[in-house]
Amino acid sequence: MLLRLSLLLSLLIAACQPSTDSSEVDDIPGHPHIVYILADDLGWGDISVQNPDSKISTPNINQLAREGIRFTDMHTPSSVCTPTRYGILTGEYAWRSRLKRGVLFGYDLPLIPEDKVTVADLMQRNGYYTTGVGKWHLGLPYQIKEGSDYRQRHQDSIATLGTSEDVDIFKAFETGGPTDLGFDEYYGIPASLDMAPYGYIENNGWETLPTDSVAAEERSLDYDKGFWRGGEASLDFDHRQVLPKITERAVQVIKEHGQTRANQPLFLYFPLNAPHTPWLPTEEFRSKSQAGKYGDFVVMVDDVVGQVMQALEDQGMTDNTLIIFTSDNGAHIDHVGGEYEHAGNANWRGQKADIHEGGHRVPFIARWPNRIPANQTSSALGCLTDLMATAAAITGDSLVAKVGVDSYNLLPVMLSEQQESPREAVVHHSLDGMFSVRKGNWKLILGRGTGGFTPPRREEVTEGEPTGQLYNLAKDPGEQNNLFVEETEKVDELTAVLSQYKTEGRSSL
Repeated sequence: MLLRLSLLLSLLIAACQPSTDSSEVDDIPGHPHIVYILADDLGWGDISVQNPDSKISTPNINQLAREGIRFTDMHTPSSVCTPTRYGILTGEYAWRSRLKRGVLFGYDLPLIPEDKVTVADLMQRNGYYTTGVGKWHLGLPYQIKEGSDYRQRHQDSIATLGTSEDVDIFKAFETGGPTDLGFDEYYGIPASLDMAPYGYIENNGWETLPTDSVAAEERSLDYDKGFWRGGEASLDFDHRQVLPKITERAVQVIKEHGQTRANQPLFLYFPLNAPHTPWLPTEEFRSKSQAGKYGDFVVMVDDVVGQVMQALEDQGMTDNTLIIFTSDNGAHIDHVGGEYEHAGNANWRGQKADIHEGGHRVPFIARWPNRIPANQTSSALGCLTDLMATAAAITGDSLVAKVGVDSYNLLPVMLSEQQESPREAVVHHSLDGMFSVRKGNWKLILGRGTGGFTPPRREEVTEGEPTGQLYNLAKDPGEQNNLFVEETEKVDELTAVLSQYKTEGRSSL
């Protein structure tokens, strides 16, 4: 309770503070509904509007782009999922939290502290009804089993994971779940669809206790199989029905809101479980792409977007809704298979988990009829942490210095009122904690290797070799020509920028 009182106090103080962002947007007509669709492991090159050579047709996402603005230089705060979700909801890079590398698993405790201001808190303060549907993957407030040293293990660790031996998933949750972090309601799954325990969380507990179990399945391109780890599961849990079920729930949220809360703005955070493994396209989507089972699952994701768009239209909410579609990191192309000749990350180097562009450069489309001009493309640099400051600008709210410290207001760019990014730079972070910083056309990576799934993860550096990587993306978008030795002044400049961001964030700029 004291934590939440402190949170509310910080929000009240924020209302009396001048904006931390100098880019002001006037005459926002009321508060629009905001629907944020977050795909899981969808690559920059997976959507056909962005990649003419894509082997996957995405007509609904393409329509969204035609009716709004598409950012071509948008980045996730991490090249893997948990830290990106943390960044979206808090406006901060997750390496400022206890999670310095890796991701959480299904048995982990909450990563977001209760006293941390979230986007959902900000929306609630401004009169929004806040709903989350889908993959949470930020830890749940399980009760710790007697004798477990889990809390002590993870207190000062980098990425110590909880197990079923540490937490009691059958006891009532403690505080710290989604409905304690600004959401009026939440429905979804605890983590990725290949991570136990398997079941649906509803608000701050289980819809049905996971009293059953499922055996592990190996990765396969067979349509009737899907990769997941073994573990506890609810009796009624069916991996193949998760995407349809959460989509049905999201559509129902929109329908009920339009019918019962028509005069209240809605914030819907809709993180999908797809096209992350297990790839489970339902029968009607099989063989609908030229990229195999993975491609068919992307087609299913596109259909989900279409269902959301239709639900908004049915309730007369389209014209007053800002809908954002993006992904939590790049595609995991090692899984797709080369036989389809589909470039999920287009021509960007690397893949999910990597520090290179394919790991964190993602699709980003925003549509807000009558506010965002149609059929626009922006090359402005952005990061998914920017939702916090952008939402504050939309509502006319402000952020105090310690709230959303890595978030910048992209609204003027979305509305085509300015072309330049409000950002000086953006920080990238890989699966194993490798840092990179991007400023202008230049990108500095502190280390050799990819920092992720593509080998080598970390290169051993011999005497006389460059210890890092420096690329000019304007001349070398594929990150092939390392200029670390030749451009020492640029290395020093970007090292200082990264150090400043790591120390202070937006408040120092």
